Amino acid sequence: MPNPESSTYLSVYTLHAVCYPQRMDPLRLLLTNDDGIDADGLAALRSASLSIGRPLIVASVECHSGGGHRVTTHSPLRISRRDSATYVVNGTPADCVRLGLDRIAPETEWILAGINHGGNLGDDVYMSGTVAAVREGVLHGRPGIAVSHYHRKGVDPLDWPRATRWVAPILCELVARPWEPGTFWNINLPHLPAGAPDPEVVFCPVDPSPLPVSYRDEGEHLVYNGDYHNRRRQPGTDIDVCFSGKIAVSLVRV
Repeated sequence: MPNPESSTYLSVYTLHAVCYPQRMDPLRLLLTNDDGIDADGLAALRSASLSIGRPLIVASVECHSGGGHRVTTHSPLRISRRDSATYVVNGTPADCVRLGLDRIAPETEWILAGINHGGNLGDDVYMSGTVAAVREGVLHGRPGIAVSHYHRKGVDPLDWPRATRWVAPILCELVARPWEPGTFWNINLPHLPAGAPDPEVVFCPVDPSPLPVSYRDEGEHLVYNGDYHNRRRQPGTDIDVCFSGKIAVSLVRV
């Protein structure tokens, strides 16, 4: 429990009162990702989540990007406690949510996952470990929000403090809305140049277009070489919105 006299404690609870005024106590949050426990995006999400509640991190020891909704059922899992609010698991993002709800924090009210280093747009939602973590929570009756940051190669590196600033008010708005069981929110941040104005937030559907299927020959092997940025997209959907420099917020049904 933080020290009530500290400025950090006061700022967190002041933000909470603004974002979620109908509650006196902070929301109990379980945070995870698929980039691993030490990813910058997870730290950014933790900072953003302080606006709505008390985050507890349960994340994988290593990266599981693109691993989808895989779970571990035939080999043992191990939980290591890093500090009072951080646990490390030798499993997948979905494993982290399962263990969090079963053993570490059964009182969890919301699952937050991310901020993923790279977009999870369109049919990425079926392959993403970050999105799978939130989907696992929904299956267990918990609302959730997956957050990803599109990264265009050859452009400025991702600005995580800026991402935190963008995400915090969106979290405030989404957790204040009534939750429809069987649904979760998927947020994708655009990759804007340094110094660009803050982007507009657009609520939009998930694009149904498939990822490009293209491989190049490398000796006896085939290597995927699909162009993510030039993937097909439908106007007004999450891919189109994010690639046009806006924050895409989509409601996904399980």
